[in-house]
Amino acid sequence: MTSDIEAIRLRMEAAAAALDFELAKRLRDQLNLMRGGATLAEAEASDTSGIDRQQPGKMGLGTSQQRMTPPKGWKPPRKPDLMTGGRGKRRR
Repeated sequence: MTSDIEAIRLRMEAAAAALDFELAKRLRDQLNLMRGGATLAEAEASDTSGIDRQQPGKMGLGTSQQRMTPPKGWKPPRKPDLMTGGRGKRRR
């Protein structure tokens, strides 16, 4: 397995030297999967095109969570009137 990791690392460096950054990116992702415990066949079969790395400065609590988008045509509800009369009168 370490020879496979070394071979992928060398292919990644060669791709980066040849300015083929797309291939280098795919090989980097395969290398990370193999370091995590995946086999060579699993790493090559995986599709990592939808995975984005975190951007510096945007890391922190909750940044990895998705932002929900409302459905089309949805409008937020009206805010309540702060001067409501539903509190009743106080008697002393």
